[in-house]
Amino acid sequence: MSNGRAATDVQLQTQLFIGGEFVDAADGSTFRVENPAEASTLAEVAEAGEADVDRAVKAARAAFESKEWQRLAARDRGLLLFRLADLIEAHIDELARIETLDNGKPFFESRQIDLPDVVRVFRYYAGWADKIHGETIPVAGPVLNYTRREPLGVVGAIVPWNFPLLLAMWKVAPALACGNTVVLKPSAETPLSALKLAELVAEAGFPGGVFNVISGFGSKAGAALVRHPDVDKIAFTGSTEVGQEIMREAASTIKKVSLELGGKSPNIVFADADLEAAARGVNMGIFYGKGEVCAAGSRLFVESKVHDELMENVVARAKKMTPGDPFDKNTRLGAIVSERQMERVLGYVERGVSEGAKLLTGGARVDRPGYFVEATVFDKVTSDMTIAQEEIFGPVLAALTFDDVEEAIALGNSTIYGLAAGVWTQDLKKAHKVAHGLRAGTVWVNTYNRYDAASPFGGYKQSGFGRDLGMHALEQYTQVKSIWIDLS
Repeated sequence: MSNGRAATDVQLQTQLFIGGEFVDAADGSTFRVENPAEASTLAEVAEAGEADVDRAVKAARAAFESKEWQRLAARDRGLLLFRLADLIEAHIDELARIETLDNGKPFFESRQIDLPDVVRVFRYYAGWADKIHGETIPVAGPVLNYTRREPLGVVGAIVPWNFPLLLAMWKVAPALACGNTVVLKPSAETPLSALKLAELVAEAGFPGGVFNVISGFGSKAGAALVRHPDVDKIAFTGSTEVGQEIMREAASTIKKVSLELGGKSPNIVFADADLEAAARGVNMGIFYGKGEVCAAGSRLFVESKVHDELMENVVARAKKMTPGDPFDKNTRLGAIVSERQMERVLGYVERGVSEGAKLLTGGARVDRPGYFVEATVFDKVTSDMTIAQEEIFGPVLAALTFDDVEEAIALGNSTIYGLAAGVWTQDLKKAHKVAHGLRAGTVWVNTYNRYDAASPFGGYKQSGFGRDLGMHALEQYTQVKSIWIDLS
């Protein structure tokens, strides 16, 4: 694995970033971070405890209330974000290498997709910084009434390991653009790119304490951040189960919460679709990012009359998805993020077989160092099976059939989730009808896994509430103040 070893030649940051400085954990604790493609240790990283969380929140609060941040013109806040975007772009190769080493995803994805999107997100919100404004309202009487959109204060951002830097910046960029300060807790599986970003934040000239990073575990650092009385808002992406716990904990301090949670997204292929394009979209929808994607098209619904033709194509494509060295330019299926996650995925494969689904391809661990699982396709799945209801978060596709539009919509809505969906048809009326009928925050038609900094993303039902990206995200990081001036 010469490519992989060459790629480890990067400077890793392993301390907490609090108040504009890199510091050790108060009690000196560290934890091991792995390279999942080799099952080897990448680094020992500082493990934040409750005292460190308190330190970070106090630093963020002091920065939020400081004249330096409060009096900084909105346009100048935007310039800081633009400067940070430029620095990320200048260090894009290094950050992409760190992302792949930490997560196991193909370097192609990190370098060509994830990191360029990080740059785009910062530039998009940098442009918004001086365009967040209130309105005047024609109320009755000799009174001037106007509103202001003001920042919330200290935002705690808790993010997962599947897109470590990109999903963090979906929250950090709008929070900063709106004038908040941030305490970011990346996943303990993948903290290294966020810590490296902190170096660039300091270089960009952000005041100390405006952006803080506390690496550690959700049960300890994450829980302390949610409970902290001086945190005004928690922005979370992760599992529905943890989202439920955050809501319960946040209730004690009445802090604002936005949640982007799990998914079990349907990818619906009608008989009149371009089946070649649909097969490509189906495979990309489930195997991109190793299936470790909250919006992954993990449930494939195929109209019965084209079932055999489409499945033959889907399976043939899946068999070509050979897991391999993430730093090989030809690799499109990397390593599962951890041994625990790999075992979880394989457990679902066993469950699918035991419940009667037909395994068409894949389903096994790859015989090589690291945590690799074959691209897996199940057929003859029914909606009551575990693999059709629960989020697997791995490269496992469950295929079902349907016979008409109404059945497709009903089956698509037949889980607790409502994050995303795909529809494949050349009938425009049908496309709109199905898109309107699906209870999902995003519906792709004749495409899948398309994102843009300007377009909102978030869930229905137990996939959460609130929106990342687009102008709608600004609502998550501001509050409205109404001001009345007597003119009589």
